[in-house]
Amino acid sequence: MTHNQHYIDNQWIKGEGHILPIDNPATETLVSKLNLASEAQTLSALTTASQAQKAWSKLASYERAAYLNKLADQIIQDASEIGAVLALESGKSLAEAEAEVRYGAEITRYHAEWSRRIEGEVIPSDSATEQLLLMREPLGVAVCLIPFNYPIYTLLRKLAPALITGNTAIVRPSNHTPCSALALGKTIEKAGLPASVVQIAVMDHEVCATLCRQPEVGIISLTGSVEAGRQVLDYSKTHITKVSLELGGKTPAIVADDADLAAAATAIINSKTTHCGQLCTAVERVYVQQKVYAPFLELLKTGMQQRAFGNRLEQPQLMGPLINKAAQIRTHQLVQAALAAGAVCETGGYLPEDKGYFYPATLLSKVNHSMAVMQEETFAPVLCVMPYEHLDEALALANDHQYGLASVLFTNRYKDVMRVATSIEAGELYINRTPADPYQGYHAGWKKSGLGGDDGKHGMLEFTQTRMVALNFA
Repeated sequence: MTHNQHYIDNQWIKGEGHILPIDNPATETLVSKLNLASEAQTLSALTTASQAQKAWSKLASYERAAYLNKLADQIIQDASEIGAVLALESGKSLAEAEAEVRYGAEITRYHAEWSRRIEGEVIPSDSATEQLLLMREPLGVAVCLIPFNYPIYTLLRKLAPALITGNTAIVRPSNHTPCSALALGKTIEKAGLPASVVQIAVMDHEVCATLCRQPEVGIISLTGSVEAGRQVLDYSKTHITKVSLELGGKTPAIVADDADLAAAATAIINSKTTHCGQLCTAVERVYVQQKVYAPFLELLKTGMQQRAFGNRLEQPQLMGPLINKAAQIRTHQLVQAALAAGAVCETGGYLPEDKGYFYPATLLSKVNHSMAVMQEETFAPVLCVMPYEHLDEALALANDHQYGLASVLFTNRYKDVMRVATSIEAGELYINRTPADPYQGYHAGWKKSGLGGDDGKHGMLEFTQTRMVALNFA
């Protein structure tokens, strides 16, 4: 791959930092390498982004929308090229990678549609000759910190609302999957956005910390781990910079005795094995009503056993790899610790010997909440199952956790649906389906799963601040 330069100030420049190798996680072969951006290069990008923001914010929002629609058109034209790069560095199939790119174009168009709908408020004053006007304004430069699992979709999920609300953006891709972001940079360049409105630089943690601590940064938007969220909060305290954090998850799925068991099992297995379980909303904990526990466990076991793994560029129907060796080892350690504590491995649970950072679809029963595998986000194809007697018990188990991002309920009893909908400690609840983050909704977590959120009106407004004007007309 040749995507090894940074997109700074509308130019493609070689980094001045140390060399970063990028591996194909399915084969462990080197697919690219690049020099990271230096602190000086990154701060130069911030300076030009701050200067460009002044003119960008003065455009009518409809004009900014026109640029976003041009970008979406260009993304569609370049989807196969970007997808090919993404597949190579992430372990996804070509079809899945290209679909992610196309979905990113959709969310870009969605945010362009907000151009005529970003509203303020008129608030009655205590004076008969005064009106209070609440206006929405951009924050300045948005620093967008992107994860490795869905690097194109998440990039556009942050970039589009930042731009439509009048901010400029500096994108820091994951160092595991930077080349697809740089390929998208070529597309942004072809779409003709004004100079320095979008800049993409791959950097190490130290340079990223320096960037985030600058006064010109208006918001830091992160999708990542809880530990990464803590680091961003530390960065933000220097200038009390606004943050939006979408962090870890440990999605519980409650399966009631009236559920369509086959459909529920299929949905849960697909959720857990898509992209090798590397989704923050993937089902991780399953609580099954005792009456149907045995047959449901068998359905899960059979389905997980059928999910083979391999190189998806050669066999796209297979489950792909984890992102790196460290993730593979961590996953196996979590499983082995659970087994040592009394869990039963129904299938999977071994460390593959061949090349690639694979881990088999793994199902654990006889687990409990004292085990790390039930407390930590695995971000891997490891599913834990427990029985319950009554809904109150299932709710207590589902809520007994540090995370609160997404949750799932399989039942046809509307009273149970409402009980869970008013009691679950999570930002999302999906009924008889697994999470899919509809971009017109609001993807926001409770507890350690984050601050702020992405998607929809509320996610877009994360990139704004308010100004109240007291207008006296006496």
